[in-house]
Amino acid sequence: MFIKANSLIMKTSKYHLKTVKLFFDQNKIATLDQLQEVLGNPSRSTVFRKLDDLQYLSSYSHRGKYYTLKSIARFNNQGLWNFFSVWFSQFGNLLQTSEALIHRSNAGYSAAELKDILEVKTKHALTQLVREDRLQREPFNSVYVYFSGEKDIASRQIKARKSLVQQSPASLIVANPDLATEEAKALLILFCSMLNEKQRRLYAGLESLKLGHGGDTHIASLLGMDPHTVAKGRKELMSVDLIDDTKIRAPGAGRPPQEKKRQKS
Repeated sequence: MFIKANSLIMKTSKYHLKTVKLFFDQNKIATLDQLQEVLGNPSRSTVFRKLDDLQYLSSYSHRGKYYTLKSIARFNNQGLWNFFSVWFSQFGNLLQTSEALIHRSNAGYSAAELKDILEVKTKHALTQLVREDRLQREPFNSVYVYFSGEKDIASRQIKARKSLVQQSPASLIVANPDLATEEAKALLILFCSMLNEKQRRLYAGLESLKLGHGGDTHIASLLGMDPHTVAKGRKELMSVDLIDDTKIRAPGAGRPPQEKKRQKS
């Protein structure tokens, strides 16, 4: 009788695992509520036991609300995978992922740069990592850049960061405010004012590409543009499908034509 009871428990457990696996195969990700419903509303601890058996991951976005299986995730070269707007990391939660990416980076990251990569806000996570001595930070042009918590690695990253910000005239102004006189900034802004809408966007995108991660924010701040506009210019430059140079504005844009008034005889 005892053997039969154990056998029944094992079969039930295996059945539940197959049910969870099938749900993930069909949907890729799931919330805890969804998994409880699939399993007939068991306790949270029961659901997590099933997830443990299947080797699961929790999202670093959406406050860890979503789950997937390691066998489903297809990580990119930075160890990240997303399903629509939900993001997962092979390193774990947001704190662990931020620490790992910065430790592995060539020149550290600012909060804005890391946000561009992770698609979530990272400022609070970075502050906590610094407080726990897991990262260090240094100011670059009034913006904190975060580096590895290991001194040797951080030293190399800081040196690379100083070299990186000197790659273009615009990045020189961004990174070296002592050299960036008001006249220099005024000339750059004057130059941009002579360009049409598309040319300004593409020029800003070009300078952003030279800066690398976080370039959209830096260049937008320097030129008084929206970061989304800079990002659009950057993406257009990277695309082979650039629009015709003669089409400065979208069809229908601008003031509507007016009929000339005829003089009364």
